[in-house]
Formats: sequence, C-alpha cells, structure tokens
Amino acid sequence: MAKFRYRMQNILNIKEKLEMQAKNEFAAANMELLEEQERLSVMLQENAALQEEGRKLRQKESLSIRDIADNSLSVSLMKEKMKRQALAIHRAEQKVEEKRKAMTDLMQERKTQEVLRDKAFEVFLQEEKAEEGKQIDQLTSYTYGQKAKKEESR
Repeated sequence: MAKFRYRMQNILNIKEKLEMQAKNEFAAANMELLEEQERLSVMLQENAALQEEGRKLRQKESLSIRDIADNSLSVSLMKEKMKRQALAIHRAEQKVEEKRKAMTDLMQERKTQEVLRDKAFEVFLQEEKAEEGKQIDQLTSYTYGQKAKKEESR
C-alpha cells in the first residue's frame, strides 16, 4: 500500500501555526483587558477611601478648609483617572474582540484545510482499493489462465 501524502500539507501546517499565533495574541489581549479592569477596580477602592476621608473631614468639630479642598481635588482627579481608565478598558475590549474574530477566522480556515485533507485521504483510499481490486483480478486471471493452459496441454 502506498503512503498517503497530502499535497497541501505545508499550507495546513502554516494555517495551524497562524491559528496558534492568533490564540496567543487573543490570550495576551484578554490578559491586558483583565489588567485594565483590575486597575479600575483599584481606582474605585481608592475613590471610595477618598470619599470616606472627605466625609470624616466634614464631620470633624474643627473644620479644615484646606484639607477639605485637597480632598475634593483628589476626588475630582480620581474621577478623571477613572474616566480615562474606562476608555482604556473599552479599547482593550475592542482589541479582544478583534483578536477573537481573527482567531475564529483562522480556525475556520484550518478546519477547511483539514476537511480538504480528509476528502483527499478518502479519494486516496478509494484509489488504493480500486488498485488492489485490479491486482487481485490480474492475479486471478493469470492463475485461471495457467490452469487452463495446463488442462489443454494434458
């Protein structure tokens, strides 16, 4: 039996490598998104602490206008940082979706190549079976012919 050789195996190999690369890029983008979300979470905690500090400053018996103003400024700055962080998260989400789409497309291309390889293998098996049948027929014809010659020569 002959060995099956898929003539587009190098293309399939390239598709598999591209898919792995896309999976790695997707994972990296996903990790970046998680890091951005974690930064926002830390900022939310810091903001809550600043607001709590502001409430405590306002509840003191001796009000310090300077401390209250500093706290108010800190809260405003933190809100601005949180807005920028929300935009960073949005960009990271878009990047994740872009990488997911690229990965999905490459997976589809690889699967298409695998289907083509499987079909080529089926054709190969059918050809091998037909060739084997032809060889059996030739062997049978030869054997039958030899028996017929022996019987005629008797």
